[in-house]
Amino acid sequence: MNYNQFLSKKSFNVSFKGVSEYNIHNELFDYQKCLVEWALKKGKCAIFADCGLGKTVMQISWAANVAKYTGKPVLILAPLAVGNQTIDEALLINEHINWYDCSSKIQILNYDKLHTIDASQFSGVVLDESSILKNFTGKIRNQLIDMFKYTDFKLCCTATPSPNDLMELANHSQFLGVMNREEMLATFFVHDGGETSKWRLKGHAKADYWEWVSQWAVMLDKPSDIGFSDKGFEKTDLIYHQHIVSVEHKSSDFLFPMQASTLRERQSERRATVEVRVNQAAELVNNNDEPFLLWCDRNDESERLRKAINESVEVKGSDKPEVKASRLHGFSNGNIKRMISKPSIAGFGMNWQHCSNMAFVGLSDSYEQMYQAIRRCWRFGQTKDVNVHVIVAETEGNVLQNIKRKDLQAKEMKLEMLNQMRDFQSNKIRTITKNTKEYAPSVSFKKPLF
Repeated sequence: MNYNQFLSKKSFNVSFKGVSEYNIHNELFDYQKCLVEWALKKGKCAIFADCGLGKTVMQISWAANVAKYTGKPVLILAPLAVGNQTIDEALLINEHINWYDCSSKIQILNYDKLHTIDASQFSGVVLDESSILKNFTGKIRNQLIDMFKYTDFKLCCTATPSPNDLMELANHSQFLGVMNREEMLATFFVHDGGETSKWRLKGHAKADYWEWVSQWAVMLDKPSDIGFSDKGFEKTDLIYHQHIVSVEHKSSDFLFPMQASTLRERQSERRATVEVRVNQAAELVNNNDEPFLLWCDRNDESERLRKAINESVEVKGSDKPEVKASRLHGFSNGNIKRMISKPSIAGFGMNWQHCSNMAFVGLSDSYEQMYQAIRRCWRFGQTKDVNVHVIVAETEGNVLQNIKRKDLQAKEMKLEMLNQMRDFQSNKIRTITKNTKEYAPSVSFKKPLF
């Protein structure tokens, strides 16, 4: 074996087997049919489509065709309470989904029940809200990769892998079996300065990186991103309202209350100003006759809000799963008028276009959670302008300005991702390959004399 033959054995192609026979329901929009067809032919891929573009109905159609093609069941994994919503939407296209029971064609399960299943019995798996893969050290992330390593068909669906973290794509790539996280980072990224925890895309690898991503993922903010009409997919306005509540000035060292700067100081201020922020929220909501979402970050905020706001229901982390699911579903169908919860509990996956008013009475330092929470209501299909009230103490600083800054950064990054992938996405059906470039030295090698 010569050296070139040795190198050729080291290179490899990653080829996934797709579904060659399928039947996509006519109720889907044309762009949805195109995406489902592309995903079926790929076999293992990701759909990153903005909120309200119909990821649920697309993943149901994909799962039904995979189950029929393989003769084995397909599992949909989803956040809490999204299961009931998915079951309801399946009926709209004459498909039937049951909770995990080891016999139905399409089964659904919450992520927190992942440890109860035998992954080997499924021919395919769908990750609804696959941004759960964001935490690369997380227990669920590792479970998902290990349990479904040998599953033939995989589909990841989320509005965006992350509005401010390109490297999250590495976790999707590893779950799908395209390339593991470490290899992707080594191939396309470099450490950003002296901070080994931060990576940035190599300048010369930018085009290659996005072309590689477009081989196994499709990203769209609106149907026209993949060549279809945007008619009927116009968004309403998102309107922010900042409510700054005054606090008692306790310090004698300063003339005015000092703004919290560190994380510990912000947490201390939030703890000390719970009552005034809740009172402001109660005044706002009790004088409003429309459905209202109230987001909080602390347990004491949630409890006080429930007591202060009329006709409100609280969804807590300590509630039993069936209680959470029932209350979240109750808000979806209008039986519950005002709901109080944390973005970490109810901020992912739910479709609440019937509600156009929300208030953040307590904020965490996670922009991702706020981004997802707002998009439960502000999404395609929403007919009203969405009002987002941010209630903060004067000592917390200009929170709204910080939110808008992060929002602008996220939009700029997403636009760049879309622009980079748009040209590559036109040719959707291709083999997923790992391309290697030959090393072309620019300086000749001189053999040392000794």
